[in-house]
Amino acid sequence: MPKLLRKGEGQPLRDEMKRQGLTLDELSDKTRKVDPEGRGVSPATIGRLTSRGRSGRARCELNTAWLITDVLNSPIQRYFAMPSPSTSTVERSRSDAEED
Repeated sequence: MPKLLRKGEGQPLRDEMKRQGLTLDELSDKTRKVDPEGRGVSPATIGRLTSRGRSGRARCELNTAWLITDVLNSPIQRYFAMPSPSTSTVERSRSDAEED
C-alpha cells in the first residue's frame, strides 16, 4: 500500500489541533483509545507529521492517518492525499517465463 502524503506541510493538522486545543501527547492518547490494537500513534510520529522543520515527514501509513483523522473527527482527505501514480514506463523485472 502506498503511503499517504500530508497536505500543506502539516499546516491543516496543526490548525485543527490548535482549534481543538490538543497537544501532541493528548492527540496521541486519543489515538490509542480508537485503535483496535491499543497502540495508537506516538507523539513523535504526530510531531513529524506536523513539523515544518528538518524533522518533518511528508509521508505516513494509511493506518496512522486513519487514527489521527478519526480522533479529529474529520475526513482523511482534509489532511492527507494519495501519491500521484507513477508515470514510469521502464520495466524493472523480467517475466519468470523468459529464459536466457
